[in-house]
Amino acid sequence: MRLAITTENNQVSMHFGQCPEFTIVDIENNKMTNKTTVPNNTVHGGGGCVTVDEILKHNIQHVISGGMGNGAKQKFAVNKVTVSSFIGTVDQAITAFINNQTSELLDCKDHGDCH
Repeated sequence: MRLAITTENNQVSMHFGQCPEFTIVDIENNKMTNKTTVPNNTVHGGGGCVTVDEILKHNIQHVISGGMGNGAKQKFAVNKVTVSSFIGTVDQAITAFINNQTSELLDCKDHGDCH
């Protein structure tokens, strides 16, 4: 399983499309086997829907974020990527994911669909 976590200062970022980076985590047999950080090169140009395309290049199956607009959530669903919510550090989010303790990610009230 490959997981992407919206990241800002080693915390789960509250804004998917505007997070400065993603932590990409490989999990096998309920253990982290690899963790890398990649920049969000779309942070200044297009919002969440453009960011979905960028992060999908990393062959992820799941995303953890503090918040995400409905358009990005729908685009992930079409690509069979599940999303969930967590507030805390990146390492806490990884542990919570492994222990099935992340929450449903509700639509960000400040964002609509992709335009």
